Order: sequence, then structure tokens, then C-alpha cells
Amino acid sequence: MIENLFKFMFYPGFLFSGAVGLLAGWFDRKITARLQWRVGPRWYQNFMDIAKLFLKETLIPKGASRIVFFSMPLFAIAGSTLASTIIMVMNQTPGATFIGDLIVVVYLMMIPPLAIMLGGFSSGNPLASLGGSREMKLMLSYELPFLLALVVPIAKCGYSIQLGGIITYQASHGPVFFSISGVLSFIVMLLCIQAKLGFVPFDMPEAETEIVSGMYIEYSGPSLAMLKIAKAILTFALPVLLMTLYFGGIKFTMDGIFKSILGYLSILLIMVIIKNTNPRVRIDQAVRFFWRIPTALAILAVVLTCLGF
Repeated sequence: MIENLFKFMFYPGFLFSGAVGLLAGWFDRKITARLQWRVGPRWYQNFMDIAKLFLKETLIPKGASRIVFFSMPLFAIAGSTLASTIIMVMNQTPGATFIGDLIVVVYLMMIPPLAIMLGGFSSGNPLASLGGSREMKLMLSYELPFLLALVVPIAKCGYSIQLGGIITYQASHGPVFFSISGVLSFIVMLLCIQAKLGFVPFDMPEAETEIVSGMYIEYSGPSLAMLKIAKAILTFALPVLLMTLYFGGIKFTMDGIFKSILGYLSILLIMVIIKNTNPRVRIDQAVRFFWRIPTALAILAVVLTCLGF
């Protein structure tokens, strides 16, 4: 019990995942700044921003549902932390895997956007409700191709829905990525993760220039800090999930850790480049896009997997 609590709270759970996620956010901001010919923030800027929010007061909008408004950030941070903890524990000790842990992770990663959505609805602000409505439509669009793409690594790794089994299979048979269906599935997953994290061009639920941060508009102080930490944890966990499904996970050796860090940063760099080279799309355009191109690619990847490619 104490060991599990340590894993959840410290390593590889809340503190570790949150710290790495905030550093990933700095990497995002720094690369974005360099692409725009700016210097960018120092590495500790995100930590200072979070600390500053915890020192501020949380304002409660008039007419808001207090219980839902205050509890949703806790649900968001709990869901993202649990997902990150399971992914990292299975990478460290694949033998600790349990039946369906991959399905559990997928469900846990749906909790943060749902929590933020409900928090926005509970605030009573029309802009927050509009952001929540956009988030709901966006989730309905990207979850279908995401789940279809997930079939490819499951099928290629002996139809295992255990993260430990997927990691072990790739250790002896090679990464899933080194196949036609694996590449197609990886591309679909990457696009869906871009939307899950609310990165441009799929940031319409919080579009600051349109609806003033959307679902986040009424959050302040510690509640806003917790929502930002939850997103930071997902920024860490989702690329690691990609590495686990397509590249055999993180290798905990001196050489393996270095390669894993490079792999993680490479995935993050691709996402940042996509973010900075594309304009924001409308929500109807995003829905049409995910239900057409990524869904078609995911179906093609599944068919190719069945044919052995």
C-alpha cells in the first residue's frame, strides 16, 4: 500500500510526471519562440507560473455549481496521474502488467478533458459552455480514429491488451513502427494526440483569441494550477504511450535512457512543428477531418495488419 502510494505521489506518478510535463511545456515554448525569432522563457518559467497560481485566490463565479467547479480539477489531475503512473510502471517492470491495463489507460486519459468540460459547464459562463461544447465535439471526432489505430499495435503484438505484453513482444520481434501499417497507425495516433492535448490546429475549445480560453475562463488560483498540471502530465504521458506502443517503450539502461529521451523529444518536436505551421481550424472542419482522413488511414492500417503488412 505504501509502495503504491509512493509510486502515485512521487515516482513515477504525480511529482515526476508533472515536473517532466512542465519541462516539456518549456521545450514547446522555447521551440515556438525560436521559430518566431524570439528568445523564449527560461527552463523554470512554467514552475514559477504554477507556484504563482497556487499563491493566488480562487474566484468563484456567481451562479456556478461550487461542488462540480472545485472537484473537476481534482478529477483531471487524478486521471492523468493514474494513466502516467501505469504507463511508466509497465515500462519499468513489464512483468507487473495486468489484463486490460492498456484499456484502463485509454479510459483514464479521457477523464481530464471530460473533467475540464464539466468544469466549464458548471461555471455558468457562456464562453466556457461554448468551449465545453467544442471539446465534446472534438472528443467525438478524434476518439474513433484513435481507437481504430490502437488496434494495429494490439494485433501485431499477439492481440495483447497488456502494456507489458506489447513491450515484451516488441523486444523480441522488433518495433511495430517498422511496418507499413505501423507507420500509418502512428501518424493517426500522433494527430489524435495533437487534438487530445489541445494543440494547434485543434485548440478551438480554448481558442484565446476567440473565446478567451473557453473552459478555463472562470478558473483561477490553485484550481487553474491543477488544470495546467493535469495537461502537463498528459503532455508527458501521451508521447510515452506512443513510444510504448510503436517503439517498444523506454529502456532503463544508460544507453537506452538516452535514446528514449531523444525519442520522446523527437515526438514532441514534431507536435510543436505541426502546432506552429498550421492555422486553427473550425470545429466542423476538425470533425470532418478526423472522421475522414485519419479514420480512413486507421481502417487501412487495420486491413494491412490483417494482411500481414
